[in-house]
Amino acid sequence: MHHQAKEWKINEADSAIVAHLEEVLKLDPFFCKLLVQRGIKTFEEAKQFFRPDISQLHDPFLMKDMEKAVIRLNRAIEFDEKILIYGDYDVDGTTSVAMMYEFLKEFHPHLEYYIPDRYKEGYGVSMEGVDYAKQNGITLIISIDCGINAIKQVEHAKTLGIDFIICDHHLPKVDIPAAIAVLDPKRPDCNYPFKELSGCGVAFKLMQAYLKHHNLPTTPLNKGLDLLAISIACDIVPIIGENRILAHFGLKKLNQQPRSGLRALVRELGREYPFSISDIVFGIGPSINAAGRMSDAKLAVQLLLATDKKVGGHLAKELKNKNDKRRVFEGEITIAAKEQVTRPNDWNTKKSIVVYDKDWHKGVIGIVAAKLVDEFHRPSIVFTESNGLIVGSARSIKGFNVHQAIQQSEELLVNFGGHQYAAGLTLNPKDLDQFKTEFETSVSQTINKKDLVPIQYIDAELHFSDITPKFLRILKQFAPFGPSNRRPIFASYRVVDQGHSKVLKEKHLRLDATQGKKRFTGIGFNMNEHFEIVNNQTFDVCYVIEENTWRGRKRIQLRLKDVKE
Repeated sequence: MHHQAKEWKINEADSAIVAHLEEVLKLDPFFCKLLVQRGIKTFEEAKQFFRPDISQLHDPFLMKDMEKAVIRLNRAIEFDEKILIYGDYDVDGTTSVAMMYEFLKEFHPHLEYYIPDRYKEGYGVSMEGVDYAKQNGITLIISIDCGINAIKQVEHAKTLGIDFIICDHHLPKVDIPAAIAVLDPKRPDCNYPFKELSGCGVAFKLMQAYLKHHNLPTTPLNKGLDLLAISIACDIVPIIGENRILAHFGLKKLNQQPRSGLRALVRELGREYPFSISDIVFGIGPSINAAGRMSDAKLAVQLLLATDKKVGGHLAKELKNKNDKRRVFEGEITIAAKEQVTRPNDWNTKKSIVVYDKDWHKGVIGIVAAKLVDEFHRPSIVFTESNGLIVGSARSIKGFNVHQAIQQSEELLVNFGGHQYAAGLTLNPKDLDQFKTEFETSVSQTINKKDLVPIQYIDAELHFSDITPKFLRILKQFAPFGPSNRRPIFASYRVVDQGHSKVLKEKHLRLDATQGKKRFTGIGFNMNEHFEIVNNQTFDVCYVIEENTWRGRKRIQLRLKDVKE
């Protein structure tokens, strides 16, 4: 393995603000420091952080075009029009479609949903989708998690007498499509106070607005909160502001009253409740995603909407099988890709990684790119062949904008899109070599030498004796954890292994460490090469604290981030 040694850095916090919070919250300065590191400066902000409440959600009508969207939706319901709910094939898209479908079903019988085929139609609103709507007598399409760049498709729909309401959270490229309503907090002309909703979150605001318009109670919103929490987790949006409130209540719903399809899936996966945000990302998310990667994403929507136990169980099995198959593909491709990287002996003189094989499975190349970034700490692109073209998925390291680097070669690209840390692109086969050269040039000119040394940020130093039940009770209230509110990372210095640590399955480090009188176990995934630092020695460790439930019993486990001699 070629893991690079990480540099450890302790995160700072303004001591004056820490002192202020200590005074107003009557809370240990240790926790006040963690709050300040998370951008919390006042009593009011701390109260919202520790006590999320549905009443803190913004008025949905602050979003541009919301009025227009609700008026058009009302008309469709009043005149018995057929409505098509259109969503993308990933987790955010499929949860959105299920949530919106379930909600509107209460008010309107004439509903259908549509998920494009990843391989035949590709990402976003497709012309085929619009034609499908026409053939099925649909006059209103609500697109969720996609549509902000569907200018041609919306025009095409208009000529066929079909209206669009777009719910999206991606950045618009240039113009906004000429839809009846375009709900997207990232529109430059939208003053909505919270910009970081998931696609499913934008759809939720439309549902909220519909109820508000009709003076109806908000109870129907609770039904879909579990789906919303899954979209927030899997779309990697920051867990702050509205997302934090929605994730908090969504996790409650997911853990306390899981819908029958999800309950079946969790049983099939052999996971235990309660689920955290990261449990969703690594547990539920991949199985929902596997439907669109390996076959048809409609399977995922059917599972989420299933009310019959038998149907739910059957679909859960099918999704688990698809995900197992994806794992096998992904494992084989990752090994082959890593071999391509390390085969030339001078690979480490390059600042970027580009690998290609015409037979790799298109559904998993993004995951493989992420694995290459993890291991080699370089911006990475994985290409495969599809319909005579070369398609690629790019992932980046922290602090480097891979989208911009790809844009430098715009004249070579058939198309591309994405954002700072992840992007997709398509090329003609003849241009691959030139693109490779240009990309390496572009990366090496703009990347910072110091960006190539991975940094391990640490929130605070902790002695094992500090980890008490009271400490854990307070730490738990910092959840839900996720982007922009990560689990605090602690460092403990000079801890001792008495010869009980070991390597599991030849790749994971199982830590058994003592500091003073306290002893904890920890797990370091894919950290076997650190075993020699630990084995029977004194060392420093940094970690996050997790509480695992195993057969109903809770226990503390340290999830390792790094160890140092």
